[in-house]
Amino acid sequence: MSNARAFWATAKRELLIRCRYPDWLVAMLLWPILMPTFTVFATQALAGPDNSGGEIFAEIAGTSDYIGFVFIGIVMWSWLNTVLWQVGATLRTEQRRGTLESNWVTPASRLAIMFGSGLTNMISSLMTVAVSLIFCKLVWHMNLTFSPLLGLVFLLSTAAIYGLGLIFASLVLLVRELNSAVNFVRGMFMVFCGITYPISVMPHWMQTVAKGLPLTYSIRLIREIGLAGAGYKDVSDSFWILFAFAVSLIAGGYMLFILMDRIASRKGILGQY
Repeated sequence: MSNARAFWATAKRELLIRCRYPDWLVAMLLWPILMPTFTVFATQALAGPDNSGGEIFAEIAGTSDYIGFVFIGIVMWSWLNTVLWQVGATLRTEQRRGTLESNWVTPASRLAIMFGSGLTNMISSLMTVAVSLIFCKLVWHMNLTFSPLLGLVFLLSTAAIYGLGLIFASLVLLVRELNSAVNFVRGMFMVFCGITYPISVMPHWMQTVAKGLPLTYSIRLIREIGLAGAGYKDVSDSFWILFAFAVSLIAGGYMLFILMDRIASRKGILGQY
C-alpha cells in the first residue's frame, strides 16, 4: 500500500509540473506530424515522376502502401526516441532538480518513485503515437487494420521499449549523463531497424545486427499485421522473438537498476550533479 501511495504521489507531482509548464504540448503535437511527413515527401521524390521506384519498393517490401510502411517505421522510432529521452532521463531530471538524494532516503520504494515519474512520460509518449496514427489515417489515408494481435504486439513493444528506458535510467545513477549514449542508440536503431526501408536491402552483416534489435521485430510485425493482414501463423516466429526481448529487457532493466542503486549508494554519489 505504501508503494502504491508513493507511485501515485510521484505521478501526481509530475503531472502538476507538466501542467504548470505546458510548452511540451507544442512539441508533442507538431513533431509526430512533421517528422513522418518529411520522410513521406522524401520517399515520393525518390520514387520518381513515373513511380518506378515505388514499383520496385512494392516488390521488395511486399506492400505498395509506402506511406503506411514509412509512417509505421518513423512513429515507432520516434516513440523509442521519446522514451529514451523522457523515461531514460527520469533520474537525471531528479538530479538537476536536486531532489534525487532526498527522495532516495525516504522509506518509499525507489522503483515506485521511478515508475511514478515514468507514468506521465508514458502517457505523453503514447499520446505522441496516437497523434501520428490519427494524422496518418485522416490525411494520408493509411489503411492500417487494427486487431487483437496487433494490440498484443503493441503491448510487447511497449514492454521492450520501456525496458530499454529503465536500463538507461539505471545507468544515470552511476554515470550521471546519457546524452551521448541516447544519441548513439537512437542513431543505431534508425540505421539498422529498417525504419524507412526493408532490411532485406541492407548488407548481410547489417541484417545480422538488425536481428539483434527489438524494434526491428516491432516494426516488422506491425507492418505485416496492420498493412498486409497477416495472421498469427504468418508471424509467430517474429512474435515470440519480440516476446523474448520484452521479458529479457524488463528483467534486465530491473536487475541493472538494483545493481546501479547499490553501487551508487555505496559510493555516496547520489547527491553529485
